[in-house]
Amino acid sequence: MSVRVRYAPSPTGLQHIGGVRTALFNYLFARSQGGSFILRIEDTDQERYSEEALQDLYDTLNWFGITWDEGPLVGGDLGPYVQSQRLELYKGYAEELVRKGLAYYCYCTTERLEQVRAQQDKTKSSFKGYDRRCRDLDAPPEDGAAQPVVRLKVPIEGKTSFTDLLMGTITRKNSDVNPDPVLLKSDGYPTYHLANVVDDHLMGITHIMRAQEWIPSGPLHVLLYEAFGWDPPLYCHLPMVMGKDGQKLSKRHGSTAVRDFRTKGYLSEAMINYISLLGWSYDDQREFFTLQELKELFTLEKLNKAPGVFDYKKLEWFNGQYIRKCSDAQLTELLLPFLEEQQVVDNPVTQEQFDILASALPLIKQRLHLLQDVGEMTRFLFQEIPVPPADQLIPKKHTAKDASRVLKRSLELLEDMDQYSVEQLEELFKAESESMGVKLGAMLMPLRVAVTGSRISPPLFESLKLLGLKRTLSRIEAAVRLLDTIEE
Repeated sequence: MSVRVRYAPSPTGLQHIGGVRTALFNYLFARSQGGSFILRIEDTDQERYSEEALQDLYDTLNWFGITWDEGPLVGGDLGPYVQSQRLELYKGYAEELVRKGLAYYCYCTTERLEQVRAQQDKTKSSFKGYDRRCRDLDAPPEDGAAQPVVRLKVPIEGKTSFTDLLMGTITRKNSDVNPDPVLLKSDGYPTYHLANVVDDHLMGITHIMRAQEWIPSGPLHVLLYEAFGWDPPLYCHLPMVMGKDGQKLSKRHGSTAVRDFRTKGYLSEAMINYISLLGWSYDDQREFFTLQELKELFTLEKLNKAPGVFDYKKLEWFNGQYIRKCSDAQLTELLLPFLEEQQVVDNPVTQEQFDILASALPLIKQRLHLLQDVGEMTRFLFQEIPVPPADQLIPKKHTAKDASRVLKRSLELLEDMDQYSVEQLEELFKAESESMGVKLGAMLMPLRVAVTGSRISPPLFESLKLLGLKRTLSRIEAAVRLLDTIEE
């Protein structure tokens, strides 16, 4: 059997981690089996449809390097691959089920359906959902809607089962299945259930790989396949993606939209690698995989039933590792857009600024976790910085006078900075702190803040060398003048 899988998102919102994980697993399975990966746009929810969301879908998949063999923009023999362009097709299949007596026209108005729901809530009825009023009508009721919907006749008795490649056999009583769901809406648009089943069959989909939240829809879809006389694809419901609190990953845990991660400076290679481990593992040890390696190694047998836990700190760590895998030339090209956006450098960057960044890379490469961090980490090299507030210059349990004293001594020690190596400067300051009876941290902290504007910066003495003697001394002197104005 030639494997054919699909990713069929609804363009109603930005691509998020869970959706991308589904796309990735489908893509990797297709590539590992020499099969086809189809992209299909399920845009039947016209009220929530968004062109921005559709473009974000394309941009996200392209950024990750997930290419599709059939679908929008690339075509294929079984299109169109956008559901709104297939409406007559769905209408025909819905009417076929009506002719077979397996579906029926429902004329209930929105007002009546609301009354039914309200009454069920009021009486705390164990039966929830449509009351099947139109299931056996011979003619439209006088108080019915002008344009009916088409509903599936779900068997009232019996059970429906299907086999899931990961979860095993799943069985539901037909009485627990959504009672007679709408297949075709009054505006001619299909619901998800009808369009999904018809498209998967006509496009030859062999495996349905989707999140476990869709398991309740499985029996209903199997009933639809049986109604049409079609064999259903093989199902594999993927483990959920959860937050560290054990709840389904959502905005309350932090950003879930891929665009947000990209904006912060995550690398696509790091995200692909990390997302691939959310519910799949090659073994108990290996963590790092390229996309090409994943395409060769991915198998359904190595999926986990347990949910994958999305750990933001772990992803950030992965990203730092991938940043350090970059060559200096690659990393420079990745960082420049962030420096330009943060207005740290000119746009376009000058040659002098380019050279400064290249010189700073050895200092910051080991410390970067996100590309966006480069701005605050290097701004002091590109721009003049304001004199930091006094409270930032003064170490804990020390006074302004103490901070001024160590900075004045630092001025004396750094007058001949160009004659010393970084190692010699470190030894010089270490010896001086002992001589002054000051902890080394309390001596270096005011110096770091005065020169870089932050308590967190690249290695101090390397930074001073890169900044240059003149600017280094000027910033220290400005900090001393501020501290000397403070009365204890």
